[in-house]
Amino acid sequence: MRAAEEFPSSTSTGQLPLPVVLAGARGHGRWHLENIRRLQDKGLVRLAGICELTPLSAEELNGQTVEQSADFGALLDSTGAAIAVICTPIPTHTDLALIAAGKGVHLLLEKPPAPSYAEFRRMADGVAAAGVVCQIGFQSLGSHAVPAIRKLIAQGAIGQVAGIGGAGAWARDEAYYRRAPWAGKRRLNGVDVIDGALTNPLAHAVATALALNGSTRAEDVTAIETELLHANDIESDDTSCVRITTPRGRVTVAATLCAERPGEPYVLVHGSSGRITFWYKQDRVLVQRSGHGPEEIEYGRTDLLENLVAHLTEGAELLVAPDTTGAFMKVVEAIRQAPDPLALPADAWEPLPEENRRVVPGIDGLVAAAADTLALYSELGASWARPNQAPNQAPDDVPSGVPNKAANKVGSEVSTP
Repeated sequence: MRAAEEFPSSTSTGQLPLPVVLAGARGHGRWHLENIRRLQDKGLVRLAGICELTPLSAEELNGQTVEQSADFGALLDSTGAAIAVICTPIPTHTDLALIAAGKGVHLLLEKPPAPSYAEFRRMADGVAAAGVVCQIGFQSLGSHAVPAIRKLIAQGAIGQVAGIGGAGAWARDEAYYRRAPWAGKRRLNGVDVIDGALTNPLAHAVATALALNGSTRAEDVTAIETELLHANDIESDDTSCVRITTPRGRVTVAATLCAERPGEPYVLVHGSSGRITFWYKQDRVLVQRSGHGPEEIEYGRTDLLENLVAHLTEGAELLVAPDTTGAFMKVVEAIRQAPDPLALPADAWEPLPEENRRVVPGIDGLVAAAADTLALYSELGASWARPNQAPNQAPDDVPSGVPNKAANKVGSEVSTP
């Protein structure tokens, strides 16, 4: 990425810095707010507006004066926004993205892009028809490790790839599921939410594993198996695994938010003569292969909003276009169609009062074993697990479910994590 002063002085989107509106500036939206400020300091963007149900205070804005409104469309008009960053409740993503697209505003849309495949297609097709650019916020796909690992695989560095595993052992306390009305829900007021471990907090593990497999588009997925469970008092899953079959092999990702000892999530590429481990939040890679000592490498990362600006101003390749998340959205759809997650039996979890959360004893080892063997929890001997997949359907045959009715007003209280 070139320094800000080296960018062209003007583009088809207007003069630099490009005006940005942030929809959803609390919760995870705070990260986006800080990132916009960082790029503002580089001269690339200008924070032009914030869309919130409750306006941010002067303290939250660090004294900066910025236009605020609960009406997203009106705010885009009044600020002349070139880019909208959308970090709002999952069910609102499609409608808000289409409002922006209809006004010619480019997008950074937080993951997951939609709660169903039908809503995803409505968003992606609408954005394409409007002729605007949309970047999906899988930040791990901006890691320079991703193309580096793909190159190692193509060069045969670890032999024939036998499959790819993903592991995420995280912890979330009781407050995490009380932070917003949609948290931990599969549906809310008849509208799909699908806020589960694999579809939201550990969605990066799924998307990154699929990317390393070279299977990012919807048509790359031929079958999906799921096991969805929860220890917490929620509708959705907090302990789950999925196995995705593609023409390039299988991808298995296991996740929990009830870890005994939370650790860094990772993706593991299994080869006939070695393996590659990628801790995607750290951009850290460990290559282990026959005839060589272990090699650990730390890579850089391209910020997705910065990449979007570079795409608009100098034609840089967009890193995460909507259709490159189609395979991930097939996983979301399989989880949406699956029977409701099973509640773990009372003897399978225990409270951790000092951290106000629930723990599943042994789950850390099961998560790691699933990534290591590409097996599901039930195949690893977990007495409480059983397959709960829905019949597999091609994307075009998937029922749309209840159409989402996102308002033109959004709030931070429900920003995605």
